[in-house]
Amino acid sequence: MRLKEKKISKLKVVIIGGGIGGAATAVALKNQGIHADLYEQAPVIKEVGAGIGMRPPTVKFFKDWGIYNEIERKSEKSSFMQILTSTGEVLINEEWPLLTNNPEDRWARLIHRADLIDIFFNQLPSESIHLNHKCDSIIDYGDHAEIHFDNGNSVVADLVIAADGIRSTVRSKLFSNVEPVYSHTHAYRAVVEEKETFNLAPDNTFKVFVDGETGNHVYFMPLHHRKQVSFDVTVSSADASWRPEVEKKDILQCLENFDSKIQKIAEKIDNYTCRSIYDIDPLERWHSDCITLLGDAAHAMLHHQGQGANSAIQDGGVLAESIRDAATIPEALQIYQARRKPITDKYQELSRRPPKVEAKTAFPEKSVFETP
Repeated sequence: MRLKEKKISKLKVVIIGGGIGGAATAVALKNQGIHADLYEQAPVIKEVGAGIGMRPPTVKFFKDWGIYNEIERKSEKSSFMQILTSTGEVLINEEWPLLTNNPEDRWARLIHRADLIDIFFNQLPSESIHLNHKCDSIIDYGDHAEIHFDNGNSVVADLVIAADGIRSTVRSKLFSNVEPVYSHTHAYRAVVEEKETFNLAPDNTFKVFVDGETGNHVYFMPLHHRKQVSFDVTVSSADASWRPEVEKKDILQCLENFDSKIQKIAEKIDNYTCRSIYDIDPLERWHSDCITLLGDAAHAMLHHQGQGANSAIQDGGVLAESIRDAATIPEALQIYQARRKPITDKYQELSRRPPKVEAKTAFPEKSVFETP
């Protein structure tokens, strides 16, 4: 159906998944005058995760959507990233790469994941948010789709946007049965009070401590507006359990070669979020004529380049623009994939390169994406 024959404002759009990608897409569509109903499997939206770095191409969308001022209030501007040895010797102190045509855009904005999702949800009408809805099955009729949820409810939509994560039901049923790929690493994450970090984060520099012997990492992201620091321990592990059960003593053992201050920080943390780290190999296709994948459902990547959340948000912005500019939904989805897939394919590859003590740059993406 041609969009000019059916006004954009009348489109029935369903987003499956209320994480960063799904929520950002709902805001992007609203900015184009498109109402979307968002269906999330969790019973409540609660504070989860830790810090993430928002890059200038992502922040541009925040400005377009009229939410930048709130983002600015709840984030910190970081100009540098450091790679350090496990004992704190600085190996690389590097400006963030230039990813836009503005030479001033060598920065990232550091924000807590929960604050970002709150900002998105605060832009959406409450009646458009449907919790406790886990997608059970989906039927593609060509020009529309029917979604069934495990609570017995079902909906029909002109366009379905599947932002349902790395273990996407929509992807497995319609596009690819590709299995997530285990990276043989775990991430143990927490947010700690700034006053308990022994002044290891005096400014807004994002730091990665690397143990050259074991390959273990500690990511240290200041969130000064919260008076907190995001603390992420990434270690090698043969345990592929999705949510491994790890005791504090095991985490401390992984940090034996690290600065005593880092060990003391880890010792004080009572609650870690423990995850095995997976990604997927690039897909050949993300969409049909009325259904598309977005974010991790389309291109899950490892966290080493910090591009997972950025990519999902940019997906949402580009998808909304593609719908605005296209004559039909199928055309819009083709434009969306053509614009986004080459970029996310490359970031999926780059994300498999963890920081190393012998690295020449903190940003392997510079050789591909940095604007001359």
